[in-house]
Amino acid sequence: MLATGETLKGRSFTRVADWSGEELETVLDLADELKELRRRREEHHLLPGRTHGMIFQKPSTRTRVSFEVGIYELGGIGLYLSAADLQLGRGETIKDTAHVLSRYLDAIMIRTFAQDDVEELARYASIPVINGLTDSSHPCQALADVMTNRERLGRLEGVSVAYLGDGNNVCASLMVAAA
Repeated sequence: MLATGETLKGRSFTRVADWSGEELETVLDLADELKELRRRREEHHLLPGRTHGMIFQKPSTRTRVSFEVGIYELGGIGLYLSAADLQLGRGETIKDTAHVLSRYLDAIMIRTFAQDDVEELARYASIPVINGLTDSSHPCQALADVMTNRERLGRLEGVSVAYLGDGNNVCASLMVAAA
């Protein structure tokens, strides 16, 4: 039985710190179930007929492919929107973009530079916004890392996490998620 996470339905995910530990565990539980269904090649269309926009102001192979495949496997359609395809770079405000995209899409993932841009997009959109990466935050990567730790160790409680590398967006998000 799939964990539903009804309290999370329709909510944006812009920073790890915005969600409680219990909410994050609900997401991880659902991710575990979906991963098992995928492993068994069982369809799990939780998003039938839904269209998700993916704004890329910073390109990425892994983010694009993982989101497109994930959306497809959940029964939805993913639209790749490069910065060149949008009016954001030519004077349209984030607020206007949020209003316009909310009319056509069911959710937005954005991979950009400034965290404030993600927060503003989420504030004005009437649909959920997912932070695919900013210069200061990488919440989806942090959850994937925590999910891997839980899979490998069988638990999260009492686990110490060490991070080797730059004190960047991944590090900042992982510190919050691990706590």
